[in-house]
Amino acid sequence: MPTRFILLLAALLGLLALAPTAGAAKYVPGEVVVGYKNGSVTTVATEDGRSVHETATTLRRHPEVAYAVPNYVAHAAQFTPNDPLLRRQWNFTGTFGIGMPEAWALASAAGAPGGRGAVVAVLDSGVAFERYGGFRRAPDLYRSTFVRPWDFVDHDRHPNDRYGHGTHVTGTIAQATNNGVGVAGAAYGVKVMPLKVLDDWGQGDSVAIAKAIRYAARHGADVINLSLEFERSVVAAEIPEILAAIRYARGRGAVIVAAAGNTGHKFLRRVAYPARASEVIAVGATTRHGCRSEYSSYGADLDVVAPGGGVDADPAATEEDAVCQPETSGDWIFQETFTGSSVRRFGLPRGYEGTSMASPHVAAIAALIIASKRLGGHPAPSMVQAHIQATARDLGRPGLDSRYGWGLVDAARALRCPPLTPC
Repeated sequence: MPTRFILLLAALLGLLALAPTAGAAKYVPGEVVVGYKNGSVTTVATEDGRSVHETATTLRRHPEVAYAVPNYVAHAAQFTPNDPLLRRQWNFTGTFGIGMPEAWALASAAGAPGGRGAVVAVLDSGVAFERYGGFRRAPDLYRSTFVRPWDFVDHDRHPNDRYGHGTHVTGTIAQATNNGVGVAGAAYGVKVMPLKVLDDWGQGDSVAIAKAIRYAARHGADVINLSLEFERSVVAAEIPEILAAIRYARGRGAVIVAAAGNTGHKFLRRVAYPARASEVIAVGATTRHGCRSEYSSYGADLDVVAPGGGVDADPAATEEDAVCQPETSGDWIFQETFTGSSVRRFGLPRGYEGTSMASPHVAAIAALIIASKRLGGHPAPSMVQAHIQATARDLGRPGLDSRYGWGLVDAARALRCPPLTPC
C-alpha cells in the first residue's frame, strides 16, 4: 500500500476520533467535565491530538476523580410539526408569537400532547365539523375530535358554520397538527364542543349565548371561548342572563375567555362585554411587531393580549417607539376556513384579524395548562387565569397597564414556569 495513502488514512481516522459520531449527543469540543471525590467540579481542556473521550478515560484512572465526562450540550425542547404552512403562523412561532414549538414539546412531555384530555367549548358561528347535507368537515380538522355539538340558533345537533368565523377560531385552538397539511393548532389534542350562537351574518342574541354558556358548563367544558362582543353602550344591568351564566360556568370550574372588542380608540377606553365581566379573561390583540393592534379595545378591564394581527396602534410608551409602525400594513392570522361563498371550499383566506382571533390563543393555553396538570389535577379557573397572567411577556409600560394588561401570553412559559410564577 502506498505510503501517502497510509498517511491520509491515518489522518482521517484521527479526525473521526476527535468528532462525535453521527447521531451522538453533542458536547463542547476540547473540554471534559471532571468531578472530584471531595465534591468539587471543574473543566479540563484536552491536550493536543487527544480526543475528549480519550482524555476522559485517562482522567477517570486518577484516584481522586469521581467522574470525567464530556461537557454535553442541551437545547430547548421543541416540537416542530410538518404542517407545510406553519411558516405563515407568526402568531405561534415568531418573535412576538406565543412560543408554541416549546409548548408543544412540554405538553407532550407532561403526557398531554396538544392538550389531550381537555374540552374547549367554542361559542361562535358554528364549525365546519361534519359531513351533513351540503356541509363537510374542514380538511385540516379531520383529526380533531368534536363532542356535544348543539345549534342554539336553529335548535338542533348540527351547528354547522356558514359564516367562516367559528371555523377559523376553532382552527387556532384545534387545527390538526403534524399531519402534513395546511397549518397547525395550538391545542390540537383537545376535544372541541361546537356551540352555534351566531347566525350566518355573525349576529347572536344574549339569551342564546347565555344558554350556550350554561350548556357548556353542564357538559364538562374546561374552557369556554367567546370570540364575540356586545356594543360598547351595553352595560352589565342590560345583560343579567349573560353574567349569571358566566358566574354559573365559572363556579363549575370552567375558564372563560373572551375578545376584548374591536373599537379601540383613545377617547373610548373600554373593554366590551362579556370580556369586561370580572370572571372572564379579557383578551386584547397584538400585531406581528408586538404592538397593540389599532382596532383592539383596551382599558382597566383588559387582562392580557395575544396575536390578532393588523396594523400597529400609535405608540403610547417609550418601549414601543422602537418597534411599533403605525399605518404600516401588518399580517393576518392564518387558519383554515371557507374561501369564497361556498361552505365546501377551504383555504387560508386573508383578512382575518381582530380580538376574535386573539381570544382562542388564550383559550388554547388554558387548555394546555389544565391538560398537562401544571397547576395540579383540577385547578380553579382563578388559578389558571393568574398563571397565564403571571407568565405573560410584559409589553409597553412596565407592569400591568391598560393597553396590554399583564402582557403577551406565552404558552411555553405557562408550561415551563413554576405555578403562578414568572420565569
